This record gives sequence, structure tokens and C-alpha cells, in this order.
Amino acid sequence: MRHWAEMSADERTAAVEEYGLPAFRAKQISRHYFNRYEVDPRTWTDLPAVERAKICDLFPPLLTKVAQLSTDQGSTLKSLYRLDDASLVECVLMRYQRSQHADLGTETQEQVTGSMRSTLCVSSQVGCGIGCPFCATGQAGLTRNLSAAEILEQVRLAILAISRGELPGPRGTLNNVVFMGMGEPLANYKAVMTAILGICSPSPDGFGISARGITVSTAGIVPRIIDLAQEGLPLTLAVSLHAPDDELRDELVPLNKRWKVREVLDAAAQYFHITGRRVSIEYAMMRDINDQPWRADLLAQELIKRGRGWVHVNLIPLNPTPGSKWTASRKRDREEFIARLEAARIPTTLRDTRGQDIDGACGQLAGVHERII
Repeated sequence: MRHWAEMSADERTAAVEEYGLPAFRAKQISRHYFNRYEVDPRTWTDLPAVERAKICDLFPPLLTKVAQLSTDQGSTLKSLYRLDDASLVECVLMRYQRSQHADLGTETQEQVTGSMRSTLCVSSQVGCGIGCPFCATGQAGLTRNLSAAEILEQVRLAILAISRGELPGPRGTLNNVVFMGMGEPLANYKAVMTAILGICSPSPDGFGISARGITVSTAGIVPRIIDLAQEGLPLTLAVSLHAPDDELRDELVPLNKRWKVREVLDAAAQYFHITGRRVSIEYAMMRDINDQPWRADLLAQELIKRGRGWVHVNLIPLNPTPGSKWTASRKRDREEFIARLEAARIPTTLRDTRGQDIDGACGQLAGVHERII
């Protein structure tokens, strides 16, 4: 039996009728999950006891918290969860002042209201099959895809944490969900899209988070970028480029051996033209690897070649993994890189660094825990 969270509205109605419950119970049950963030039907006293007992198997346990680390005066929480097969996944919940939030690259097009914003970085796979050598998740390899319900549980638990005041500041809601955690989201396309519909569908069929607040990151699976553009949702696409030339990108992002820089950028530009949503180019800056001034110039040339106004560059100070030869760029090199892009009139931000003292890079906390046990 599938988890309630990953069913469509029609499937939920069919499920309750199969259990001998009246059809209107489907909306009632959905409100418990998507509005009250509850998963134990035994406590739902607005349903008869006999009905509660029937639907318990629609809400099997999905995530068990193994560890939670806090930093940035409590405004960044990194959680490690164990799945029912003992696999480990991570997600990160961050609270930002409005002025800081643009550094995430998640709201570069719309004005936001309110002084505090919350962003959740979710995982879509256990491990990752792309194999980027500077990434802790990539070094671990791919174990399996997450189900849509396992992705949605990360969101539910984050909303619950915010509603309980576990982050500093006034109690609010979750504003943004970014698929930038463990895994390649577009390699788990069906589950990710089901989860996105659960995130952005209005109550009581989803969490009601604006699709404009959802960012999907990819290392460059070109056919799926085009599929995503055709979904009819105003999602933000983030492309993990990390190098503007094929020679280096073949090494940094092995997927580049299948789809070259030209093909990835062409698909990203097409995404913009179909959706009207500006694309974020993610570029992890690595000392003496990809941070040379000439590569900044080449990146600008490649982006301008496809027009103006379609793209934003999000530079990321690398959060190195233990024992790795890859490390963060020098400040002067970052500044020169930014200056070159800005001189070419390419909108550029340097991402705010979060969680460097709590195994902040994707996969680090899971790796540490696995070594301990």
C-alpha cells in the first residue's frame, strides 16, 4: 500500500472507499497530514475509532531522526534521518533575514514579504550516482531513489519544527524548498514531481507552498530539463555547472561526458524561454581548479551567447569534505571572478555559507555517522 502523501486526490478518495469509509473522509485525513502535520491516525479523535484503526497502514513510519546539529545561532538545523531500510539521508533547514535570502538564489525574480524566510534543502536519493569527486554524496555512490512520501516527510518535519519554534525568530512557515540535498533530482524524476505537487498543491491536498518557492537542481540531465519545462509549473531551475569548458567539467561532473556544456546551457536557456523563469547557474569555486579569471570570462561568453536576462550565476564557496584535495577559493580569486562576471553584466551573487561547522556539505553527516556505527 502506498503512503497517503504520495497519492493523488482521486487515489485518496478511492483508498478510503476501499476501506469502507465514506469519500468525504479523504479530505479530512489529508488535513491531518498537510495542515496539522500529523501522521498517527490513532490520535485523530474526529474520526470514529474503528475508522482510525483501518487507515493506520496508510501512514507507515518513514523517517526516524538519528541526529540533529545546529549552528548560526540556531538558525541552521541539519537533520540526519534513517529510513525503513536503514539507509541515511540528510536535510537542512535554514532561517534567513530577508536581506540574506537572495544569496541562496531561490528568490531572484520575486519580491518577498516579511523579515524572516525559511528554506529547506531536501534530499531526493540515498547517495548519488553522478560521481562528482568534490562532493561527499557523490563519493558515496548511489544506494536508491527516495519515494515521493520520503521526500514529503522531510518537508512535513521541517514545517513542524518551524511551527514549534525550533528556529529563532517569530513562528512562521516554510517559504522555500530546494532540491539541492543528497542525490540528482532529475534522475528520480517521477518521485520528485509527485513530491513537488504535494508541496505546492493547495490545502487540503498539499502543503500549499508556492511553486515559485521551489528550486530543482540538476547536474545537467538534458532530456529531463526539457521535461521539467513542460510541466507547467513556475519552478526555478538550478544547473550545477562548476566549469564552463568541457575539459574540466568532464572531470568535475562526469555526467558531462554524456551531455556537454553546450547542450546543458542550451537546455537551460530553453527552460527559460518556455517557462519565463530565470535559471540559476551554480558554480562551486575550487582553489586553482575552476576559479581562474579566464574561466570567468569564458563562462560569461557562454551565457551571453544565449541572450540576456535568462540567467543568474550563484557562486558557492566550496565546503570541503574531509581528506579531499578540493578546497575553497581564495578571497581575492573569488572577488576577481565576480568582478569579471559583473563587468560582462552577468547577475552574480556569492552564496551565504551555512553549516560549515556541522558537516554542512551534502553527505558529510551521513558519512560520519556510518563510520561511527
